[in-house]
Amino acid sequence: MSRLAPIDRPPTLLGRFMAFLTRRQLGKEITPARVIYNRLPRMWNVSWALVNLELRGYTLPSELRLLIHARVSMMNGCAFCKDIVLARAVQERIGLEKFRALDDWRASPLFSERERAALAFAEEATARREVSDATFEALRKHFGEREIVEVVVENAVSNFYNLLNVPLGIEDDGLFALARERAARAHRSPPGTLADEGAPPLR
Repeated sequence: MSRLAPIDRPPTLLGRFMAFLTRRQLGKEITPARVIYNRLPRMWNVSWALVNLELRGYTLPSELRLLIHARVSMMNGCAFCKDIVLARAVQERIGLEKFRALDDWRASPLFSERERAALAFAEEATARREVSDATFEALRKHFGEREIVEVVVENAVSNFYNLLNVPLGIEDDGLFALARERAARAHRSPPGTLADEGAPPLR
């Protein structure tokens, strides 16, 4: 349970608009918004900027960005972020296998060398706040300069969200379960997707 009680009504027009979009996309208002943004309304502007970045700013595949976010959130123990990553994966019909194998991404044949380079960077940067020359050169081998910046930003944003949620005790919001239910009702879940399998072990 969150260490601060949620506030249900956003105090600004932008907040109410963003809350509407969140309900429409995810099926409910998310706890970080109710605990953090409704107490510090300027955070809705930050949220809006990050949503626009997510929708229009990246060229990297969504699956890779979600894998980075999931791995960082596993390291930082952010239950909310792991939950929302999986909900988004359901919505985008991304398969479950790589999420199940994230604990073993170095050895698992499911991951490409490109994905391993990005995950190695994210893991090292999250754990040490810096990366070795070898880790950066591996990233450079598989990504262009803009893509490198996108990997760096995705890692930083993931850590940012984690550091908002974990200290305040914001936990799993049930978004993955909601996404699976909505996908099942829409009859759009092919075999092997997150929508029709059990929750992956994102510890």
